[in-house]
Amino acid sequence: MARATRFEFTNRALKALPAHAADAASHAAEYSDTAVVGLKIAVGKSGRKTFQFRYVYRGGKRCARIGEFPAIDVAEARRIAMSMRAQLDRGLDPQEARDSDKAMPFFREFALNQYLPHAFQMKRSAKDDESKLRNHLLPRFGDKHLCDITRRDIELYHAEVKKSHTPGTANRHLALLSAIYRRAIEWGRIDRSPCAGVKQFRENNASERWLSQEEIVRLYAAMDADRNQVAAAALKLALLTGARRGEITGLKWSDLDLERGIWLLHGDRTKNGKSRRIVLSRAAIELLAAQPCRGVSPYVFPGRDGADKPIDNLTKPFNRMLAAAGVEKARIHDLRHTHASHLVANGVPLAAVKDALGHGSMQVTSRYTHLADSTRRHASEVMARVVEQAVQGGTQVAEVPSA
Repeated sequence: MARATRFEFTNRALKALPAHAADAASHAAEYSDTAVVGLKIAVGKSGRKTFQFRYVYRGGKRCARIGEFPAIDVAEARRIAMSMRAQLDRGLDPQEARDSDKAMPFFREFALNQYLPHAFQMKRSAKDDESKLRNHLLPRFGDKHLCDITRRDIELYHAEVKKSHTPGTANRHLALLSAIYRRAIEWGRIDRSPCAGVKQFRENNASERWLSQEEIVRLYAAMDADRNQVAAAALKLALLTGARRGEITGLKWSDLDLERGIWLLHGDRTKNGKSRRIVLSRAAIELLAAQPCRGVSPYVFPGRDGADKPIDNLTKPFNRMLAAAGVEKARIHDLRHTHASHLVANGVPLAAVKDALGHGSMQVTSRYTHLADSTRRHASEVMARVVEQAVQGGTQVAEVPSA
């Protein structure tokens, strides 16, 4: 008696289906589910059982593979088949949609093989992008397809980085994710970005850390005692000049004129792409002149891997020096804030601070306005005391002789 080829699928019934006859002309026997139109199961000569969905699209017969039984059971196969039926009702080809999903790259693959090479060609901050990717984004999103990362995934990650780091750091991670998805859209790998609509956190620049004079004294002592004197010298120069970390690590002897006390920063190594000159203090000139690699390496602060490469990692030695000095909660970038803050607190005009630090606009420098106000208030109080002492002491002001 011939076995029925159409019946209502159950897991038990499918398990009982025998392997297709070895001498049969066809390579598999096919059975149809009476509960979901188009859902089939093909049983091969080896006994492997594969769910399929057969349908007609634009006059042509097509077949989409769903998966093997029992790894996919009847309930899941029906759900997938119904989803394909819904795509047909919307005028879409289910097989094309599945082919598109298979071609969709993983986040790791796209970020490392496509985004990063482009970033290293176009962005001065590409090394920062690579660090964020390898240390944070790839462990979190690397094994997901680009299309499977949702806006909720991005929002949760954004909030977690804010909690573990700062609002500014969280915003930088969001900006990198947005840049990756912009490239994916431009290059036709995906149609939408899960970063769209995710709002940046408000950054409170007024709370940025800067070291007191007493902390600077302790930190300098720890720098002098540290085993890595190349890193110590680089960090001292950051404090003395207010230069950014990348500007310090990329410093070459050819950029310096120590006789005139000038450091020429080329636009390809500045944040805003504009060249600028840093006028070096006596202490900075002496620090640079004392570096032992002059004439040996093109870099003022060479790395340990060879004289032809600059120092790469300042964070580890900086944290070690902070611990030795007993200075808490400071970043390398806070040396730049410290430089600017002490300039303003000692009466240097904001316009001069803007030029010294290479800020693109006064709006950035204005974060130090409260320090400038404190300096002006101190000067005002000094004059008030002069007047008070003159009045209380009965001192008479000499009249200016008439001409």
